[in-house]
Amino acid sequence: MEMREMKLDSYPIFKQVKEDHDVNVYIANQNETMKAMRYTEHSFAHVTCVTQRVYYILSELGYDDHIIDLGLTAAWMHDLGNIINREDHSQSGALMAFQILTRMGICAEDIAPIISAIGNHDEGNGVPVSPIAAALIIADKSDVRRGRVQEPDHSKFDIHDRVNYSATESKVKINGDHTAIKLKLSIDTRYGEIGEYFEIFMKRMLMVKRAANSLHLDFHLIINEQTLM
Repeated sequence: MEMREMKLDSYPIFKQVKEDHDVNVYIANQNETMKAMRYTEHSFAHVTCVTQRVYYILSELGYDDHIIDLGLTAAWMHDLGNIINREDHSQSGALMAFQILTRMGICAEDIAPIISAIGNHDEGNGVPVSPIAAALIIADKSDVRRGRVQEPDHSKFDIHDRVNYSATESKVKINGDHTAIKLKLSIDTRYGEIGEYFEIFMKRMLMVKRAANSLHLDFHLIINEQTLM
């Protein structure tokens, strides 16, 4: 992804959250919960990828630094609820974020869109209720890559492990005239079939399409140079 340099000092809420000890303890520990449940990686590599993609989407579409700040904050905190349970983690994560941001002295006008985006990022019941929420949905659901597999034994891979392990490249790109966004994947079919990707990710890709449309963008999914959506 090509994007302008992210200057942390330009995003004071995100800077405060990113440097907060408690937040980072929760991020690390929620991934231990995910690992115990045999889920893919949801730790710092994932939240960093999601944060970078939210930044790319919002900055590329011309949103101001304040909206970007709120988006980055939502991205960094979006999976905190996994430490409680994977079920309804977006809602529990939004409540955790509310408590943390309130403790930091962030105003209600800024907390509201952050927790709304976090509470709407899951494919079970999430809706792109704002540009921040839409960018978070796209960024989160597009993070498929080999490094997310936490099971070291290939013989124990489930379908999620196989699909992520097979993904050797994942890129999000908005076209020059800002009419479309594409997710471009390279999948090594020795480890997972393209059909398996759709088996577990179709619901997510439809959610990404809705999120893109809410940003006035068409969505295109390209796998191994073939346009499939």
